[in-house]
Amino acid sequence: MHPELPLVFEIGSYIALGLILLFDLLYVVKRPHIPSFKEATLWVVFYVSLALVFAGLMWAFAGGEFAGQFVAGWLTEYSLSVDNLFVFVIIMARFSVPRKFQQEVLMVGIVIALVLRGIFILLGAQIIANFSFVFYIFGIFLLITAYRQAFADNDDADDGETRFTLFLRRKLGVHDEFDGSKLRTTIDGKRYFTPMIVVFIAIGTTDFIFAIDSIPAIFGITQSPFIVFTANVFALMGLRQLYFLLGGLLDRLRYLHYGIAFILAFIGVKLFLHAMHENELPFINGGEHIEWAPEISTWVSLVVIIASMTVATLASLAHGARDKRAEADDDGAQKDRVESAVDASESDQTPRAPRSDDEGSAR
Repeated sequence: MHPELPLVFEIGSYIALGLILLFDLLYVVKRPHIPSFKEATLWVVFYVSLALVFAGLMWAFAGGEFAGQFVAGWLTEYSLSVDNLFVFVIIMARFSVPRKFQQEVLMVGIVIALVLRGIFILLGAQIIANFSFVFYIFGIFLLITAYRQAFADNDDADDGETRFTLFLRRKLGVHDEFDGSKLRTTIDGKRYFTPMIVVFIAIGTTDFIFAIDSIPAIFGITQSPFIVFTANVFALMGLRQLYFLLGGLLDRLRYLHYGIAFILAFIGVKLFLHAMHENELPFINGGEHIEWAPEISTWVSLVVIIASMTVATLASLAHGARDKRAEADDDGAQKDRVESAVDASESDQTPRAPRSDDEGSAR
């Protein structure tokens, strides 16, 4: 079911979002700098507030069901985008990207992600409109992705990425030094690509992989291309600031991938149930709809998504606090052992008082 939104609202939304993204891009290009914690926080709050205002407008124009679909889709894409940040941190560290230019790298990555997701959304909408059985495929795909997210080892993927980037360096003739944010530089009269070109390709490849995962996930919540695309835009717009806001917190969210895996598995099951309800495959129930298959509502999905991310985040923070207490206890115990050893050493070296003559004669 598609939301009955006025055409002027959809066009106005695209124009407003395009202008915001353009301003954000020009802001980054004109003022390359390292955002302070306060600046990053204000931007994240701004984009989250903007998404909630948009949800309110959606409610006013199309009703609560479609506003709920947008919020659930936005939260799903936001949680999956946080997963992107882990990979971005690895890429930035691996190529030693100067922190001053990381904003620009992230902005280019976001633009690439939006283009790729826009293409995937158009293709996905057309496929869904003509082939309802694709929900079975999406559901199975998300269940497999959820399992890999929770339990698979990513060492091989890291090795593959290293081989890929080494291949790019060799084929493109990439120099080892950055030249600001430039893609090309001149050294001793010879033109070279800078490492920035490899960083952009690595970011784009990552965006492509995550788009493959995220688009089926949000189509499990809504089949409206407008809601799917705007939810993706709002999820990605605050990603750059979130990268600097979270900073070192990312490596402490050790259970976050379990929360994301649970969300993907839940949406996978929801897609499978929806496929059964819309079933047209002749070898399943004789090609008839399976009416007893329950449909999971948007609001149930919203509650599950929020609860999953909340539990995963709180569990991660609790585990981190427990580790800090244990580390502090170990440091305290070690300090006590050192002090005891020092005291014992000093007591062994303390000279004994000489015996008196009376003591000697008594013996």
